[in-house]
Amino acid sequence: MCRCFLNFMKPGQQCTMKKYLLSCLLLISFTPVFAAQDSVIVPIYRQLFHDKIDNEQLLLDQLDGKTDGLINLTHQPEINQAITNVLTRKVNELENSVERNNRIATNNQKIKYLTYIESLLRKFKYSYRANEFNPAFTPQLVEAFEKIMIADIDSVSMAPEIEKSPYAIGKILSEIFAENTGYTESKKIMYLKYATLYPDKILQTIEPWVNESFADSLIVKSCLLNPTAVYNIAQAAGSKVGILIHRSNNPLVKTIVELSKTPSALLYFPFLDDILKGNKTVTQIKKYVGDREIGYDSIGYFKLLVQTEIEYFTRMTSAAKDTPIAMFGPNGLREKLKEKAIQHFITPINDLHDLSNINMRMKATDSLSAVDLYYMMIMGENDIYTSSFKHSYARFLQRLGKEPRTDSLLLNVHSDFFKKFIKMTANFNKLDNFLSYMPQTASEALMREFIANLDNTGNLEDAIDVADSYSSITDTRLQSTILGYVMSNEKKCIEKNNARGKTIYGLLKIIFLSADTANKINLTSLLGIPSIYEIENKQMRDDSGRIIQQVYWYGDKDGKTFFPSFINSFSPKEWTITSNSEWYEIRSKKGNVWVFANRPLDNDANLDDSAQIHLNNYLAENYLHPAVVVHRGHSYWLPRTIKRMTGAAKIIVLGSCGGFKNLNDIIEVNPDAHIISTKEIGAGDINRPILNYLNQTFESGKILDWKSMWASLTKLFAADPSTSLRESWESYIPPYKNLGAIFLKGYNNMAKQ
Repeated sequence: MCRCFLNFMKPGQQCTMKKYLLSCLLLISFTPVFAAQDSVIVPIYRQLFHDKIDNEQLLLDQLDGKTDGLINLTHQPEINQAITNVLTRKVNELENSVERNNRIATNNQKIKYLTYIESLLRKFKYSYRANEFNPAFTPQLVEAFEKIMIADIDSVSMAPEIEKSPYAIGKILSEIFAENTGYTESKKIMYLKYATLYPDKILQTIEPWVNESFADSLIVKSCLLNPTAVYNIAQAAGSKVGILIHRSNNPLVKTIVELSKTPSALLYFPFLDDILKGNKTVTQIKKYVGDREIGYDSIGYFKLLVQTEIEYFTRMTSAAKDTPIAMFGPNGLREKLKEKAIQHFITPINDLHDLSNINMRMKATDSLSAVDLYYMMIMGENDIYTSSFKHSYARFLQRLGKEPRTDSLLLNVHSDFFKKFIKMTANFNKLDNFLSYMPQTASEALMREFIANLDNTGNLEDAIDVADSYSSITDTRLQSTILGYVMSNEKKCIEKNNARGKTIYGLLKIIFLSADTANKINLTSLLGIPSIYEIENKQMRDDSGRIIQQVYWYGDKDGKTFFPSFINSFSPKEWTITSNSEWYEIRSKKGNVWVFANRPLDNDANLDDSAQIHLNNYLAENYLHPAVVVHRGHSYWLPRTIKRMTGAAKIIVLGSCGGFKNLNDIIEVNPDAHIISTKEIGAGDINRPILNYLNQTFESGKILDWKSMWASLTKLFAADPSTSLRESWESYIPPYKNLGAIFLKGYNNMAKQ
């Protein structure tokens, strides 16, 4: 109840809350139910249960780090107002309805429903903290809660309301109303919603439902998504789920059951579609796979994967748009192609980066054709070193013959991944060279295609690739050509009143023009985004004046190797270091900088994951919101780091960002963050100076100027005797040159308007 909620606040806070509640009262002055609220008298023996609700409301108010009567959980004030309204006024109204409702006859019944209201707030809080609930759905959650509570009072099933609700809402409500007459049916409904949202989790969770009519169809669905997982369980033929799989009559599932009896079966999975259609046989593929790792032909197998990729991609881009089974997903064609490119070629040539004999260094690629090298480089985008790419690219041109034609190569692969390859050649300063090996008409057509139809894709990945490519191009003629194509496409979109196209091409035009300082374009004012060149010290500090930094470590070989040097980089003269079994807490002796880093505990036992969860809980419980987030791990760990970000980060330091999806997810969670990333794997000898520079600037209280920082570090690394270190530094991208991130921020900001 409002009056109880105010009792937890100081006089100044009460005044703020009263003003807000007064505005709410004015907005709902025509609501008769709420008008009678103050007349409700709560018996002393139930006051405790109202107090518990009030306390949960107070904890919700504190989620954003401030106790001010406003529950700010999003970046949109109007949504925050709605959230605050339903979690205070509407919840108070629900409390009073319990007290007034004559159908809730006994004291125990009233306590039950008051406890349900308390559970609603508590589960909302936990779900929000775990990033499992979008706060924008809060009004819908409370509305559905009220409907189910009314139904429950009347002994009516909640199943119809659960059916209508999104999964996140249904999950909370079905757990609260566990005594409802429709609970069993609601559990089934919720499982089907869960299976739809998380088809990759079906096999892990279907055991209680193996005898339901929908079980067989869910197995087929799971198989289409992840044949490998079905294969793994099919090997346990006596288990409940194994029996379900073995009794399936679906041709794909039956094929996988047969493969589960075959040695090295996972190597056959990329060719499942061909096996089902009779285009390839297990015997034909076995020539390259071998028998239990005996006779495995790594070159022949990779070439077979490349050939199959070209065939499958041709089908996907044909008029029929036929997507082959096992094209994607675990052990699918593209994953296996990437895995083998890295395992057999990228890693060996990366590991020999200090070898001066190029022929020896590149020996692993001796048997690869130009087409094979093309796919090898693309699949190794996030792992290949700068020097490895440059030498691979040189061999790629060499294998094209005495008169190389790169346009013919693209024709041979049906332009598969051509936009990604253009982006890579641009990033490694080879785009102008790549285009020079084709007629001018062909290069112009290719770049027009690179720029074209950016508004017709389901996401912004291609547009971000265009933005990232432009930032890497030094050829002013090529820059001018690309800018011209962008402006031409913008004009067409304006003429056709294509709003999405106008936004995408208009943004690219502004960003590209800003790259030339002579144009004096202020991106901050034009795009409505924070400055990309600097951050004021006060922006980094929380209400207590602290700059909180969180470093995510992972317990693989690299994490365990580099963690000790990370800890040792903090001098005891300047930092106070304390630790427990799961994390370190490191505080500066001046400047009020706090660094938290989980230990890289054994990943195989999932101990690093537990350490991160426990550290995050500690930070949340103590209202410590990291303004700096550092990801110290491979790009494949990054989604886990992103999932645990709170949204308060102003600076994010990454190794390879791992592509569009991760960049999009980062900015969605941290819309104002300045992102430092690298085209390669993050190097410890570079990350340490970066973090040291940041911390020294934080301690000094000065403005963090990215251009000054980059100039200083460039000078530092230029003097380093290690060629590989200098090359690695050249692959790091400062926030003001991260045009893909700038584009995405600008697009998101314009989409809100």
